Amino acid sequence: MLTSTAVKQKARELGLDACGIAPAADLPELQFFTEWIRRGYAGTMSYLTRSASRRADVRNVLPSARIVIATATNYNTDRPYSTECVAPRRAHIARYAWGDDYHDVILRRLEALVTWMREVSSEPFDARPYVDTGPVQERVYAQHAGIGWIGKNTCVINPELGSWTFLGEIICSLALDVDAPAMDQCGTCTLCLEACPTHALVSPGVLDSTRCISYLTIELRDPIPEPLRAGVGAHVYGCDVCQEVCPWNAAPPSSDDSAWQPRPIWDGADLLTLAAKTDEELRDALRGSAMRRTKIGGLRRNLDVAARNAQGAFGRH
Repeated sequence: MLTSTAVKQKARELGLDACGIAPAADLPELQFFTEWIRRGYAGTMSYLTRSASRRADVRNVLPSARIVIATATNYNTDRPYSTECVAPRRAHIARYAWGDDYHDVILRRLEALVTWMREVSSEPFDARPYVDTGPVQERVYAQHAGIGWIGKNTCVINPELGSWTFLGEIICSLALDVDAPAMDQCGTCTLCLEACPTHALVSPGVLDSTRCISYLTIELRDPIPEPLRAGVGAHVYGCDVCQEVCPWNAAPPSSDDSAWQPRPIWDGADLLTLAAKTDEELRDALRGSAMRRTKIGGLRRNLDVAARNAQGAFGRH
């Protein structure tokens, strides 16, 4: 017999560090997404606007859905965080992108979980796994599955794992027992809001993507706006600042999963070394990496902005 407990145990065996089950219901937190888009916070990410109605409820994606199996996978490695590095020309790359493409790795694990569930279940069911790319408000379901609460930096924070986790989910038609939602434990802390270099966190839990370094260095195809370039600093792909300052990430567990270990080219690389790479060398490094998202042209744009910022900082010392 397939049970919630058995699903969670199998998920852990497959390399998914936390697993919980949320109801496929009209959850109140789902409603803010439309307002967030209306405020213009999605910027040029038109795919979010196009899929807004589907993202309002997973039953718009899978009408037979009863539950959402939410998972979180630790990608924290034993390397120092970027804010701990004083090298003025070190390239800052969001740690989730150091290794293999999480979309592919986590999706394979979710698909393996679905395959096992079909083998064990006494009844047929519909299931659809997603990792970041689907029309699903992942954080809301992760919170209602007890995985963690949505922090003031908009990341899901698990009390044991911190926020260095990849989220994934399986929308499913089975009627399994659901978990209690995670409770907010941010308290009065505002470190993440205060630390954001471009002031993208406009209020607790609300991110203006058009100011976010991750958006500017990954999603934006145009030149980075001049007023925001200084705030980008040495970041060439994504940003971890709001997670690095979070007290819940002060002593997170480290993963030895080979998929998340940094590739040599990104491991402590400096800006000048990366800028000197040929397009072919960069293309090889991006193969099978989440960093493919920005493409060679975007990466070179980011390197140019970061190198200019680093040169300015170096010249002031």
